[in-house]
Amino acid sequence: MPARFEGFHYPVAVDGALGRFRKESDYQAYVVQLIKQVLLTAPGERVNRPDFGAGLRRLVFSPSSRETATLLQATVFQSLDRWLGSIIKVDRVDASFENGRLDVVIAYTLKARGDQEVLNLEVTL
Repeated sequence: MPARFEGFHYPVAVDGALGRFRKESDYQAYVVQLIKQVLLTAPGERVNRPDFGAGLRRLVFSPSSRETATLLQATVFQSLDRWLGSIIKVDRVDASFENGRLDVVIAYTLKARGDQEVLNLEVTL
């Protein structure tokens, strides 16, 4: 049985009944929240970490081409490896563009548990 986990829920919110920050007890959901933070945060958006983030939203208006998809895959791999490399191992990244929407599929392994997971992320403005 996995050890009990507790982390901050994202987006950060206050649990009104308890009067404290809302917690996340599902480790898988917590990791998904971390992945989304890394991928959707634009570099320069965080004051004390100007190099944090992959900035996928800026790629929504990029030309739909094989080159752009390759760039996106490299960006996702590098960002997740840099910021979450101690938590996950990225196995595969697939990207496609459709009607002003960017679809990203990330297959990864949770290092602590060895569980393989897939995240389907739809990026729009």
